[in-house]
Amino acid sequence: MGRPVKKSRFGATAGDFEVTGAFATTTVQPDGTGAEAVSTASGNHIVAQRSSTRYKVNFLSADGSTRLEQILDLTPVATGSLAAGQFCIQIILDDSTVAYASKIFNNTVHYKESGGTTGYAKYTLGSEATDETKAAELTADEVAQGKDRTGSVDTI
Repeated sequence: MGRPVKKSRFGATAGDFEVTGAFATTTVQPDGTGAEAVSTASGNHIVAQRSSTRYKVNFLSADGSTRLEQILDLTPVATGSLAAGQFCIQIILDDSTVAYASKIFNNTVHYKESGGTTGYAKYTLGSEATDETKAAELTADEVAQGKDRTGSVDTI
């Protein structure tokens, strides 16, 4: 595992990582009615890191009845493609491309775009209102030359 993420970036306070989508490890909702589904509620967050791809995540169950805390696998897919025991974190790259984190380290995030392109970027934590408006900082030629990319991860 690379450098672990600072513990101060985990939690339910402003400026901490926000989980885009989480799918519980169980197949039935906590209240016993119906199948569990992906939770995309605001305020879903990481509690602790187990490895670069496994985290203890606190999230609202899909039925909205219970806050769950489970160890889930970080998966670089959109919320609609998550399976039981997985969660995702969306990042916005410096060219406004949407990608999903595959591994998170202290200063960088490895990502996968919807088209299958993979890469890594230094990241910043930004609120929902600020990350999508970020202007492109690098040209395609600079990226091809190996210059550092940047990405913004949503925060609570």
